[in-house]
Amino acid sequence: MDLTEGLRARLAAWLVGDAPVREGMPTLFPAFCDQLVRAGLPIWRASLGLETLHPEASGFMLVWRDGTLTSEEPRRAGVLTSEPYLRSPIRVVDETNQPFRRRLAQEGSGGFPVLEDLVAEDATDYAMLPLLFVDTSRTAVISFATKSPTGFSEEEMRALDEASRLLSPYAERALLRRIAIDLLAAYLGRAAGRRVYQGRVERGDVETLEAAIWFCDLRGFTALAEHLPRREVIALLNRWFDAVGGAVVAEGGEILKFMGDGFLAVFLVGGEPDIVCDRAFAAAEAAVAASRSLDQEFAREGRAPLRFGLGLHLGEVEFGNVGTHDRLDFTAMGPAVNHASRLEALTKQLPTPVLASAAFAAHVSRPMRPLGRFALRGVAGEVEVYAP
Repeated sequence: MDLTEGLRARLAAWLVGDAPVREGMPTLFPAFCDQLVRAGLPIWRASLGLETLHPEASGFMLVWRDGTLTSEEPRRAGVLTSEPYLRSPIRVVDETNQPFRRRLAQEGSGGFPVLEDLVAEDATDYAMLPLLFVDTSRTAVISFATKSPTGFSEEEMRALDEASRLLSPYAERALLRRIAIDLLAAYLGRAAGRRVYQGRVERGDVETLEAAIWFCDLRGFTALAEHLPRREVIALLNRWFDAVGGAVVAEGGEILKFMGDGFLAVFLVGGEPDIVCDRAFAAAEAAVAASRSLDQEFAREGRAPLRFGLGLHLGEVEFGNVGTHDRLDFTAMGPAVNHASRLEALTKQLPTPVLASAAFAAHVSRPMRPLGRFALRGVAGEVEVYAP
């Protein structure tokens, strides 16, 4: 039995047996590399590069080096026109869908910066192979480097190719799972996305949860949008969402829905309303501060400031699926959401950007200022309203 056949039998038995396939690639990949070394392949360094679908990260690279694993997540913006990508073996494999090999001891780095680094560390041979994925629309590569004086033999190259083919379905399965989770988190929120991934997909499937509810909206943005180019409007809106929405996420809140120039968020209670309301209140203070800081940037750019209103309430929401038979939305619904929305609308009449209900104020450790009783459209009777 030659090296390739022996490795095939060894890896196949390991992958369907003791391999940690359910623990994700950060665990499976270094274990896979260890198996190759134990089979006699002279690997000093190996990397696995997979492209994901995430708003911020273009993908991830796992680098195994002599038994130690590191990881990198390049930012998505501009990655395909960046110098590191344009001068990388990954680009060559992406464009040709063929293996790339460089015998470093004889041929040098060929002008590839990553190979220059490997040559400086006495690597003698390098190969990058495309992984055998069903979906070929995204980067999926594996590379190997050695310090063996003779580099990789042809038999060893065949064995590495066979190993990459055996790993491919497990890597693709792990990647598709990550893509699904990332997309659900990006478009639904992490808590909602996790519930959908776990099978909460039936229309009308809702659960009653207690939550601190956050409802905010910009002031005068519609008029502003009529006088600016559409792309400029979107850019301004995203800057404001980053500033104010970032405050929500930093305190553990879940943004459920963007509605034009506002959004709905929840801080799920889980048995600790005092702690959750304090977090929501801290997020409100941070959002006001972040918005003021953004206004200073706008002033330097010659732009008018952006004003917003925010309503905070504590109550029970129906958290789950609503929609048509084939188009669903996972959101929070119920009278408590309406209460928060009406508080936000009341900020148009009162000289404060943040208003809270009595139910919310009762669970905040910081003192809140009572403003009196007000009638809220769609809410029975007059209600006590508080401000920071």
